[in-house]
Amino acid sequence: MDAHRLARRLRAGLRGWGGVGAMAAVCVLALAFVLLLPRTQSSGTPDSGGQRLAHGTQARADTKCDNGVAPQDQSLSPSGGGTDVVDKIKARKDRRLIVGVDTNSYRWGYLNPNNTSGALEGFDIDLVHQIAKDLLGDPNAVSFKAIPTNQRVPAIQSGEVDMVVRTMTINCDRLKDVAFSAPYFRTGQQVLAPKTSTITGYDGSLAKRKVCSAEGSTALDSLRADKGRKIPASTDISTVVPNQLDCLVKLQLGEVDAVVTDGALAASQAAQDPTVELKGGLFTDEYYGVAMKRGSDDLVRQVNRTLQNYIKNGGWAASYAKWLHPTMDQGDKKSTSATPPAAHYK
Repeated sequence: MDAHRLARRLRAGLRGWGGVGAMAAVCVLALAFVLLLPRTQSSGTPDSGGQRLAHGTQARADTKCDNGVAPQDQSLSPSGGGTDVVDKIKARKDRRLIVGVDTNSYRWGYLNPNNTSGALEGFDIDLVHQIAKDLLGDPNAVSFKAIPTNQRVPAIQSGEVDMVVRTMTINCDRLKDVAFSAPYFRTGQQVLAPKTSTITGYDGSLAKRKVCSAEGSTALDSLRADKGRKIPASTDISTVVPNQLDCLVKLQLGEVDAVVTDGALAASQAAQDPTVELKGGLFTDEYYGVAMKRGSDDLVRQVNRTLQNYIKNGGWAASYAKWLHPTMDQGDKKSTSATPPAAHYK
């Protein structure tokens, strides 16, 4: 059995971030790669050898939708009436919030192999628990569902989940399909590549290189729009995977030369694998939001009320310090992501 087939079979049979680590260890034996699982930390102390977010010139947040308003400024205010979605959730026999999350993104939503309880951890997971606490009075009244990158919108539209809290960028196209909360995190797209690579960022150095992105991601949207413009026409962007973490695996296997994804996620992936690093700065300006079904106005307002209080009472800052500070900040120099984005409602 060749190394690629072996890795694929192992990946299918293993769960969570711990599974990714185990699969990568096999790749080490098969392909002489080096993958060191980072030491799990719960404090704000940087991981030894962890890759921090590269600070570069970030694109201005000047994108406007057809109505002339920026996508992140189109959510509903925390107060007001609306639908009965919240009442229906509270009336369930199994009184839990059903939330689509990632279980493989280190420090965002992942299964920590050092946590014997098997509970999910990360920045997004903290937010979910806060939403459940405010909505149902119990932070653990949650049913988590692992949702691939390309299934986030379908899972909401079909009613499989009440919401998705999974590093999901608010943009104009998605606003046609789902409703979003106010933004809870600011980031942008960035390039991830091996440290030994001559790739320097989202630029001409990507000529004749194979770049991986996830289906349904803003990274893929950027690559398609920028091919032959901001990046060379010879850049091969045909490698598109269902789940963003699959790109890291392909990078480790040598099947692609670079990955384009959110800088916040790329920084966490670089912390997992000390042989890769972020190249160049952020080249877009994007905002994550909690995605919900269109028409669920009362649920959107409830989530926005939670976000408002979560930021005000220091919960957001504490979660950032615990999960993201180690990979995103450089000593006293804070990433632009270290400050919660301001909420503007329509």
